Amino acid sequence: MTGREKIPVGIVGVGYAGRLHAEKYAASEKAEVVGVVDIDRERAVQVGQKLGVVSLTDYRELFGRVRCVSVAVPTRLHYEVSRDFLAAGIDVLVEKPMAASLEEGRLLVELAREKKLVLQVGHLERFNPAIRRLEGVIREPKFVECHRLAPFVERGTDVDVVFDLMIHDIDVIASLVRSPVRRVEAVGVPVLTDKPDIANARITFSNGCIANVTSSRVSMKRERKIRFFQADAYISIDYDQKRAQIYRKPARDAGWQDIRVEAIEIKDGDALADEIDSFLDSVRTRGLPLVSGEEGLRALEIATMISERL
Repeated sequence: MTGREKIPVGIVGVGYAGRLHAEKYAASEKAEVVGVVDIDRERAVQVGQKLGVVSLTDYRELFGRVRCVSVAVPTRLHYEVSRDFLAAGIDVLVEKPMAASLEEGRLLVELAREKKLVLQVGHLERFNPAIRRLEGVIREPKFVECHRLAPFVERGTDVDVVFDLMIHDIDVIASLVRSPVRRVEAVGVPVLTDKPDIANARITFSNGCIANVTSSRVSMKRERKIRFFQADAYISIDYDQKRAQIYRKPARDAGWQDIRVEAIEIKDGDALADEIDSFLDSVRTRGLPLVSGEEGLRALEIATMISERL
């Protein structure tokens, strides 16, 4: 494959998330959308016609026609669909969580490793401009506090709020702390579904860092904030408002009045377009994705520990 050839790609599941994937691929100079798949024929046709590509109801019809796929089906089907594409020698970007269970996640990672294929997990916050901007500033945090609150929508309710929303922040925190989990305490309450819709978890890492994470899908307003406390600074990030502030600790002989406050400008970005662009680069170069299967599995492991304690 030369640098100028477009990568043939398919999208499986074109509901809310998959439709966005399809639009980003269609806009990319690196990809050629071969077809879209959905068990809802009308939905598949609608998206296919909009993009001018083939509409299918059986994802297996993409075998031999695409080099990579995005899998955006309901969570309970992530394993089966991703497994079949990997078994057919096709690189996969699977939406988060990578699978409905830890065992299924491990099997996907093992299969991708055995086949030497790219397996990327759609943890979108890793491509959030705020997180990318502050990656070098956040170093060895000792305490992390996070709130991810959202009004209720039916999308994603096939899993509890930990796998639906909290896993975004679990992945970001795990990528920055880089230490095994020593202990997890958690509480959750079902409100509008038969699964916990609001949850709080306290994660203690082996290096001493503690993360207090709250997620809700039954809130009146949307809020997505994360705060890091480390030896030399306090860092606050508002994902939605694209704002960040750094409060830097003064020199040893100075008083608290000398704390320096720095407002960080976060440029507008398109996290999904960046995620897909990164995936296509990995497909082309055979490099390790930013959010590899192993990274997705780590987030799934922690989410499973929390979910089991609810």
